[in-house]
Amino acid sequence: MTQSPPSARKAAITLSDLRSWARELGFQDLGVAGIDLSRDEAWLERWLSLGRHGEMKWMARHGRRRSRPDALVPGTLSVLSVRMDYWPDDTRAISLLDAGRTGYVSRYALGRDYHKVLRRRLQRLADRIAAAVGPFGYRVFVDSGPVLEKALARNAGLGWIGKHTNVIHRDAGSWFFLGELLTDLPLNPGEPASDHCGSCTACLEVCPTRAIVAPYELDARRCISYLTIEHPGSIPEALRPAIGNRIYGCDDCQLFCPWNKFARPSPLPDWSPRNGLDAPDLVTLFAWSETEFLERTEGSPIRRIGYERWSRNIAVALGNAPPEAAVTAALASRRDDPSVVVREHVRWAMAREHGDFPVPGG
Repeated sequence: MTQSPPSARKAAITLSDLRSWARELGFQDLGVAGIDLSRDEAWLERWLSLGRHGEMKWMARHGRRRSRPDALVPGTLSVLSVRMDYWPDDTRAISLLDAGRTGYVSRYALGRDYHKVLRRRLQRLADRIAAAVGPFGYRVFVDSGPVLEKALARNAGLGWIGKHTNVIHRDAGSWFFLGELLTDLPLNPGEPASDHCGSCTACLEVCPTRAIVAPYELDARRCISYLTIEHPGSIPEALRPAIGNRIYGCDDCQLFCPWNKFARPSPLPDWSPRNGLDAPDLVTLFAWSETEFLERTEGSPIRRIGYERWSRNIAVALGNAPPEAAVTAALASRRDDPSVVVREHVRWAMAREHGDFPVPGG
């Protein structure tokens, strides 16, 4: 964090100014959070001690810097938390779940890589602030460092953390990205959002792998988003049938959350679907070469999982699809894939195609 001017100059900035500038940049809202996350720190340490982070070793690597913004970025006094809606106004999403040969990609990943989009706009927000108050110390984060972004968003008043562990805004649901500016601005923090989940348990009931083990408690090791994106190597066989046709992430807990009836379609073209991935044919996707995968996912968050995991995920989805000649032929075409991981999942899928395993729900 760079050297900043006297706090008297910073005091001239108001929350109204910040929100106005943020909205001009395409953010739907902005709030201010303080840096005391002691209660969330205790929750995080318990979660890690239970091993619920799986292979995401970086969750523990930074120690308490994740829950102490001023330890992560010395000099931090306040955090600006922003949200940006991404819902693509997709009325077909629920009907695509477990829809035969059609794959399902998490709606957040259909367009441009959100890391880049939000980071650029947050940098412009920082520039706008500097123009008003002079140089100040800050760092931009968009799911790119050890930051408890959900807790900060809650404390900034942007929404509460729901039973599925996503942030929910009372008037906008949960289809939005979060980003942060850790700053040395001495701003007054907002009021934390109150919880409005009530007695609803829809997210717990619809989770295909029962990854939401209790209200507000997620075991990432069972979560389809973790299994298809973060998890390296072989997906546990017991969980493969429940993955269905979800080839990148999972939205079930959000799709069935009653609060998302208030979600508004995003006005930004950045989140518009690309390459037909809003309802892709699994057989067609499985025929992509690595070169095609890299070309078609350029600028997309999907690209970071790499061709091997992408192919592994599609193999599982094909194994869960209804048996038909095209599916069988697609799997057979990669029976001798160079990747040990892909070959193993192809063999599993082919066994299911031949009826050696029970079908989901059977």
